[in-house]
Amino acid sequence: MSLLDSLIPAAARTLPVILLLDTSGSMQEDNKINVLNDAVTEMIDELAEADAGHGYITLSIVTFGGSSAKVIVAHTPAGEVEFSSLTARGKTPLGDGFRLARAIIEDKDALPSRAYRPTIALVSDGLPTDRNWEEELGALLASERGQKCTKFALAVGADADRDMLARFSGSQPHTADRAGEIRKFLQFVTNTVTNVTLTALDSVQDDADSAASIARLQGDDAF
Repeated sequence: MSLLDSLIPAAARTLPVILLLDTSGSMQEDNKINVLNDAVTEMIDELAEADAGHGYITLSIVTFGGSSAKVIVAHTPAGEVEFSSLTARGKTPLGDGFRLARAIIEDKDALPSRAYRPTIALVSDGLPTDRNWEEELGALLASERGQKCTKFALAVGADADRDMLARFSGSQPHTADRAGEIRKFLQFVTNTVTNVTLTALDSVQDDADSAASIARLQGDDAF
């Protein structure tokens, strides 16, 4: 029997996770892109283990680097995600990333109203370089579904735009002074999501941020 077999009524609601990942050229420095790849791989494995083949935890991955953002994975059950290592190059088209993230959460066929509120986790080490990033961030935050998402942000290094990341998440971003701390952030997001899925609140009682996020995710008025 899997961990979810006794939780079928709650688990019948899809729990969407969206990663918004910086793959600009600066992510090559200090081994950041390699640490990010390892951390995402580990996250996928842990989400798949928690989901135990039920297909309730779904993952979408949007990268922003070069001249545009790209959807790498969309609305895919955690156990079915095929992840290939990301490469870092070019500029930081985060506005385009916000646009794609909004399109993902507004896809009502893939993300029905019964779903849990999505979790969006943003990792960035720099400043947005596209001109419309503020417009696209505003559109994401103002959208009906965007307002209800649980949003986390990680500022990697001294050059990350902390003000922008705080605006995105609605609170001060998590920080990573060293590349290795990227893993710690994605582990935090993973723990938040899996604790919702397994309703194991006791393990996060001492983390107000995580506990509050779980309460939001489990709200009946998801969409």
